[in-house]
Amino acid sequence: MLVAFIKIELDDVRCIKEAAITIRGSRRRITVPSEVVEILDLENGDKLRWIVLNDGTVTIHKIN
Repeated sequence: MLVAFIKIELDDVRCIKEAAITIRGSRRRITVPSEVVEILDLENGDKLRWIVLNDGTVTIHKIN
C-alpha cells in the first residue's frame, strides 16, 4: 500500500482543532470548533466546500 503525505509548513497553520461528528439515522451533525467559526467568520447559512482526496484527506473551504 502506498501512503502519501501532504507536507504542511507549521508557519502556515493558524489552528488545529478536533470536532465531533455524529451520524444518527438520516441526520448528520458536525460540530465546528468556535475558533474555526471565528477565523472563517462563519454565519448561519454560510456554505462550506468539502474536498475528499483518494487518500482520505479532507479539506474544508468557506465558499464566498
